[in-house]
Amino acid sequence: MSKRAAENDDGPLKAGHRPDPMHMDMDVDTAGAGSDKEMGEFEDEFEDEFESEDEIFEAGVDGRPDAEREADMDLDTPAPAGAGGGTASGPSAFIVGRSKLEPGQTLAPDPSTYHMLHNLSTPWPCLSFDIIPDALGDNRKVYPATMYTVSGTQAEGARSHENALMVMKFAGLSRMDRGGGGDSDSDDDDDDADEDADPILESKSIPLASTTNRIRAHQTPAAGLTTGPATTLVATMTESSHVYIHDITPHLASFDTPGVIVSDKQNRPLSTIRAHKAEGYALDWSPLSPAGRLATGDNDGLIYITSRTDGGGWVTDTRPLTGHTGSVEEIQWSPSEDKVFSSASSDGTIRIWDVRSKSRKAMITMQISNADVNVMSWSRQRSNLLASGDDDGVWGVWDLRSWKPNAADKPTPVASFDYHKEQITSVEWHPTDDSIVAVAAGDNTVTLWDLAVELDDEESKDTAGVQDVPPQLLFVHYHEQAKEVHWHPQIPGTLVATGQEFSIFKTISV
Repeated sequence: MSKRAAENDDGPLKAGHRPDPMHMDMDVDTAGAGSDKEMGEFEDEFEDEFESEDEIFEAGVDGRPDAEREADMDLDTPAPAGAGGGTASGPSAFIVGRSKLEPGQTLAPDPSTYHMLHNLSTPWPCLSFDIIPDALGDNRKVYPATMYTVSGTQAEGARSHENALMVMKFAGLSRMDRGGGGDSDSDDDDDDADEDADPILESKSIPLASTTNRIRAHQTPAAGLTTGPATTLVATMTESSHVYIHDITPHLASFDTPGVIVSDKQNRPLSTIRAHKAEGYALDWSPLSPAGRLATGDNDGLIYITSRTDGGGWVTDTRPLTGHTGSVEEIQWSPSEDKVFSSASSDGTIRIWDVRSKSRKAMITMQISNADVNVMSWSRQRSNLLASGDDDGVWGVWDLRSWKPNAADKPTPVASFDYHKEQITSVEWHPTDDSIVAVAAGDNTVTLWDLAVELDDEESKDTAGVQDVPPQLLFVHYHEQAKEVHWHPQIPGTLVATGQEFSIFKTISV
């Protein structure tokens, strides 16, 4: 049984199982941890309730009532700060995700470290989601913000019939109310910015008979042609081992076009891929294949390629790509070559494939870890760079130019970080900055990293008292059961993370 299919009452979650809920009362008093700096409580000023046509969600400016609110912490290079921490040079520095809370100690988010922060709950937790590019423009800095996403649910075993593919619109995402204190970042001080806007969540649900393990969206011209109106396709890999392809274009249109009603027929999949005999978690669309080319990998170590035909149908090559001796955990297509992709596996390897190869074998195989390699991200800015994360909590960056076929030696990473002490569950490069990376881990955190940071000797002295905190670590965001994180490609610096709930945030660090 795959580590991600561990049996429990709540159903499978990425990297094994759903952790026990963390019980943390959100008081402001953190003095018990030896802090010399009291941290203010993040107030829920709006107490909003969001209603949609299909579901009712609970969310607020930070997404939860005070009694349930969790902690979000900033770690500014070089000195970490926040709840329960001493000074950077003191032995009692509190590090979110690493330090343990003592009885009576609590954490609260620091609103001064965020431009925007919203948490929201869905009827069931979502293991995977994707952000849908929209027509609202690139490089958006106006608040309140709007975005579109798609996700799949993880209903409890006895209620698996309630699972759904959820198409969502988040609107009215306001920036932080700083109490008239102003904002030092003029980029976000737009005349249209409105801290008092009420967030709005709308959703459309497409019934699914199984838990969603991985979901990815792809925008393509209609019917596989190079011209014509764009359509948004979604591929969903489920616990049942089936992969479903849906066209969610009408669902997205229904949010913004009065009178558009989604029919039962439009909820049906365009295609169902039944090639896999075991469930899987690896799935990705080729960004350079406009018609649509999909790679899917399963727990048996097999990878299948599905392509769209000239007539708009779908065909799966029944000859699998073989070589992995463990489950295929992640697939990423090359951002620069439309027939090349990489795969990561629980066998500790990353493999590079060319779908044109007659051998059906990988071009390059690299043993990069002694643990399961859970996740990968191929840099969109520098296609020779690949980031990976493993089950031991180590994540690193690799230069593919140094990888050679049949190489006997283990490659040396460009950078490697052993900061997280739980499994890495997601890693993603910033869409426009080739030095910034977001990482999610099983220690209930999403961390932001700047690989360009290097400390001089004087700065190194200032951080000498903080053990095992790399200077490249920019920010730590507390997120319960963090599973997947994505940058929004059109709203600079904005991230969305999923786990026990969704978190939408933008920090002052990026």
